[in-house]
Amino acid sequence: MRRKLHRLLTLVTAAALAVALPAGTASAAEYPDPYPAAGETQLHDPTMIRLADGRYVAYGSHRDVDAHVSTDMVNWTRQGGAFAPQNVPSWWDRYTTQDRPWAPDISYANGQYWLYYAVSTFGSQNSAIGLATSPTGAPGTFTDRGIVLSSATGDRYNAIDPAVLWDGGRLWMTFGSYWTGIHMVELNPATGLRSGNPPITHLATRPDAPYAVEAGQVIKRGNWYYLFASYDACCAGLDSTYKIRVGRSSTPTGPFTDSTGRSMLNGGGDLLLGNSGRYLGPGGQHVLLGDGGRDLLVYHYYDTQRGGEPHLAISRLGWTAAGWPVVVPTTG
Repeated sequence: MRRKLHRLLTLVTAAALAVALPAGTASAAEYPDPYPAAGETQLHDPTMIRLADGRYVAYGSHRDVDAHVSTDMVNWTRQGGAFAPQNVPSWWDRYTTQDRPWAPDISYANGQYWLYYAVSTFGSQNSAIGLATSPTGAPGTFTDRGIVLSSATGDRYNAIDPAVLWDGGRLWMTFGSYWTGIHMVELNPATGLRSGNPPITHLATRPDAPYAVEAGQVIKRGNWYYLFASYDACCAGLDSTYKIRVGRSSTPTGPFTDSTGRSMLNGGGDLLLGNSGRYLGPGGQHVLLGDGGRDLLVYHYYDTQRGGEPHLAISRLGWTAAGWPVVVPTTG
């Protein structure tokens, strides 16, 4: 179960991005710092997109899907939530009486913004993934489209931590957490919901309990599909052990393996980002491809200079000659 304890750019050439460092070999001291961030950056499980008006909006856990807005991707202000207060879905109460939604995922397709998110209670498998849409993507403009997937005690998965991949004319959703790790299901691209009873595919887990793989996201780059996931424990402030790992596959449903060939169904995954200076326990990640010529890794970390508070961070992704992602400096 995702441990939600109050759950809490410059264009470079392809040659510059094809760095020689193999994915997963950097020590903590070698991770470049993320972009500077100022203002109201206290945000957990961020997902980010650039709106048509040029503003960036990052949505995160809690409240009514917490919303933070920036014009320059540096200075951030909180602007309510994805839902206007009068439009908060009533079905949330069936899955939680304390925490508000967790771990949203935003995307743009078919002329609208699609926001997936989870509703649950810490330690519970009584969970659901919801969908909301908006014509603008701005805070307060989303309309509920209902439940996409739910889980109950005894199910082999937990219906939290959604992220979607629009792949040509098909739509895939990754989800899941500690129970048995990460899963994937195909959705109807017209409605964003399930049609019928499509199969659920297992993508990633670890050999031993508590499994500790969550927040999966699959992206496509070139001929490869990449699965990014958070490993170990979040939401414990200075005791958090989160880190981001990645594997890849030739198909969206796997099997995903790391650069050594180890399956992500057996604990595999190259280390992409771990602790670095004040940036402790990075995770809850969202990969944004092609923002002004940049590929971005959006995530939260626990700030050792602010008592372990969760804050928004944005790093730049490069790619090795072999096609593996690496965190690279934000300038150059």
